[in-house]
Amino acid sequence: MSKEAPIDRAAVLHVAKLARLTVSDAEADALTRDMQSILAYVKKLDELDVAKVPATSHAVHLETLLRPDEPRPCMPLEKVIANSPERIGDGFGVPKIIE
Repeated sequence: MSKEAPIDRAAVLHVAKLARLTVSDAEADALTRDMQSILAYVKKLDELDVAKVPATSHAVHLETLLRPDEPRPCMPLEKVIANSPERIGDGFGVPKIIE
């Protein structure tokens, strides 16, 4: 399907099959109309001149609040692995899950 190809019933049924969804005939028809409407709206948005609009990752400015990164002493090893089911050296022992 090309970039400009309209969404038809066959495409909706194909995507439903890929998503492992069972859709009735009425649902397939409704989804086809909905997808065509959505794509028509997106195509309408393509007409906007956004050349002078700066790229953003969020609709509003968000400031990341981080605490200062200061080194601290580590937790004692014995306390770290105290509740582990099995200790192997200085680490955790876990059951093998891959043969």
